[in-house]
Amino acid sequence: MEKTRTMAQEPDASTSDYEAHLKARREFIEQQNTGKLLIKGNEREFRITRQGRSKYFMYPNVWPEHALQEWMVFQQDVVHHTGKHRHQGSLVIFVLDGRGYTVVEGVRMDWKKGDLILLPLKAGGVEHQHFNIEPGQSCKWMAFVYIPMYDQIASFTEQIELNPLYRAETS
Repeated sequence: MEKTRTMAQEPDASTSDYEAHLKARREFIEQQNTGKLLIKGNEREFRITRQGRSKYFMYPNVWPEHALQEWMVFQQDVVHHTGKHRHQGSLVIFVLDGRGYTVVEGVRMDWKKGDLILLPLKAGGVEHQHFNIEPGQSCKWMAFVYIPMYDQIASFTEQIELNPLYRAETS
């Protein structure tokens, strides 16, 4: 009696949704394990946006070479004040430098270097705007947004008032 051993054919991801799912998960895990782990501040630059002077460190699909593709991280330099906008919230903001305040739904919250600002998750969005108490002095914070949560709540952004730097630059 003779036995013949045959090798199973490798599944084709293009013909099976399940195989495509497995392949995508393997690639995601690989990116988490091998993606770039250090983003230097001088690799990014501040840009004037509708909301203010911002520097994005991580933004999904913009810099695919990084690990943790499910995070958006950006820094805001509050020169005088930011624009005013509304979105569902669920942001964590750490104050890096300076003193200021944030108006959330009409309520003022004063903050300084080392403080943590939490924008709550709220149906219909959270209207907010940030101010520098000492214009001319450095006033910076960094925001952290977990994109799966942001997507899950179908977060939108509605710009209510433009940042004055943006208006000046686009005039």
